[in-house]
Amino acid sequence: MADFLEVEVALEAEALEEAGDMRARDFISKLQHDDIVAAIRDAEHKTSGQIRVFISRKDVEDPVVAAQAAFLRLKMENTRHRNGVLIYVAPRVHKFAVIGDSAVHAKCGDGFWQEMRDSMAEHFRKSEFSQGIVHGIKKAGNLLAQHFPQRGDGNELPDDVAHD
Repeated sequence: MADFLEVEVALEAEALEEAGDMRARDFISKLQHDDIVAAIRDAEHKTSGQIRVFISRKDVEDPVVAAQAAFLRLKMENTRHRNGVLIYVAPRVHKFAVIGDSAVHAKCGDGFWQEMRDSMAEHFRKSEFSQGIVHGIKKAGNLLAQHFPQRGDGNELPDDVAHD
């Protein structure tokens, strides 16, 4: 599993007890899927980077480990420039993680991920789940556009919201 080691852990936001109503069923039903997909498409229009969103209905103990597994299941490590970003949300346990592939993490550093985590968590605390995810997508898209401009590579991964 050598590829697993190349997936850089960008951040983890655990136990957001104050994060509003994050029951999995309610969370998923409240998501504005069209807005999330549109944000992914807009962000990827400016970059060769790839952004995915994964919503887990499971009880996960460690969201980073779960996000890494989802990253590999979604084949995000196979992007040409190793520039994928995954926003992973486990509403049932009030946790989320954002991870970037090796090239992304090398370009952005820890400060970017901490700022992204904090700003997404602020939306989640107000039960603004779709807005929090869209905000994360936009921040990731801006970072990717800065370091990985669009090169006509095409869309390597689906833009839909994945889930288990």
